[in-house]
Amino acid sequence: MIALLAPGQGAQTPGMFTPWLELAGVEQQLAEYGKLVDLDLIRLGTTADADEIKDTAVTQPLIVALGVVVADHLGLRANAGGSVVVAGHSIGELTAAALAGALAPDVAVALAARRGAEMAAACALVPTGMSAVLGGADADEVAALIEVADLTPANRNGAGQIVAAGTRDALAAFAENPPPGTRVRPLAVAGAFHTHFMGPAEDALRAYAAPLTAADPLFLLLSNADGTAVPDESEVLPRLVRQVTRPVRWDLCQQTLRDLGATAAIELPPAGTLVGLAKRELPGIDLLAMKSPQDLPKALEMISSRPQHGQGEHTPDFHVVVTPVKGIFTRAATVDEGAEITRGTLLGTVRTNRGRRGSSPRAVRISPTRFERFASATNVPGQSRRCRSLKAACSS
Repeated sequence: MIALLAPGQGAQTPGMFTPWLELAGVEQQLAEYGKLVDLDLIRLGTTADADEIKDTAVTQPLIVALGVVVADHLGLRANAGGSVVVAGHSIGELTAAALAGALAPDVAVALAARRGAEMAAACALVPTGMSAVLGGADADEVAALIEVADLTPANRNGAGQIVAAGTRDALAAFAENPPPGTRVRPLAVAGAFHTHFMGPAEDALRAYAAPLTAADPLFLLLSNADGTAVPDESEVLPRLVRQVTRPVRWDLCQQTLRDLGATAAIELPPAGTLVGLAKRELPGIDLLAMKSPQDLPKALEMISSRPQHGQGEHTPDFHVVVTPVKGIFTRAATVDEGAEITRGTLLGTVRTNRGRRGSSPRAVRISPTRFERFASATNVPGQSRRCRSLKAACSS
């Protein structure tokens, strides 16, 4: 299995569009996206300086537009079969949703532009910020101490990196008394993203997204909320809307990639950040940061060389439903073993402790969707380990 990763805000660099404009159709497509969001994306992505493109309202559509345009040259649907999992960090989750076919690319870019504008507006309401907390012996202990300081662990990135967010006064006090074994580095961001301070942005995005439509993901699409798979079209937009006030659990996304047995990962441009985290958290897998069109042949080779475990290769009269989390499965009282069921039927719940330290166990509802089905658990490297969470046979 191969992972396609989409970076988030902070990955942008001046001139990041320039090398990609040599690809056929890229300049035209980016120009069209620029008209859609009323921004000169080509100028911003080629000649604008670092200060101009760090504006949240500019950065977010820039990153998503570049990601979806470059992804279009990977031919995922033709080359990847069922062996792809996609994930994006923060705004990158919109790029990932487009890669998975859950959002149309133009919808993803437009939503990114509105998201950036609304988050920028929310930042102006209260002086807030973010700081990277690096190091520490135990991530849960560091996160707990961040909360004690009246801050939010807004990004848990793994590899000894947690981002604290909140008021500037609270961040300054925290920096003076950091958790043991850590160092605190202020980040040049406009406000406390992925916290309750973004509540006005979430409300505005919910209204904006109400008339939009999503589709069932064609590939496994991981959620920033908890690293689990987005089950179907009904959850795509609600999760993306809620995401602006919820912490990014990139550590759990990487844990899921380990559990799935991913053997390679490709980061879309502007690339480098997520591959850097993966080097520490996913040792031994093949990694590629796509920096320019010269990386396309390698990316295509990595995608096409993965075993293609599509449903068409194996046609039993049952499916194995694999939960995106570990826990204790309780079958729904309305489902009997061997019964014929339809897509969307509730099979049961999984009690899991995954989440914030000290939180109560939660129940994850499990329903059969084509993204949770595998023709044979043993037919997909690494999947058999997931089956201890739940094994349920259902009619195809």
